[in-house]
Amino acid sequence: MSFHFNASLAALNLLRLEDRQQAVEGSDRHVISIASWKTRKFNAHLLERFSCHLGLDFTAIKSSPGFAALCNYEAIAA
Repeated sequence: MSFHFNASLAALNLLRLEDRQQAVEGSDRHVISIASWKTRKFNAHLLERFSCHLGLDFTAIKSSPGFAALCNYEAIAA
């Protein structure tokens, strides 16, 4: 039980760190939606899987302007 509890808190702290790194300068975002981050990570992983199976270059997809919009699909605005 202790390991699971520590792993959960470590994952939450890594999520907060990534959220701070992607925050816009000058904005004070204090609310972090775990559901939104889970959705974003799933969407990015799904796009990577599609590109792998279709033989597309994922780096080109990741650098396109619509990648962020696709990753934020169905994310909750917190």
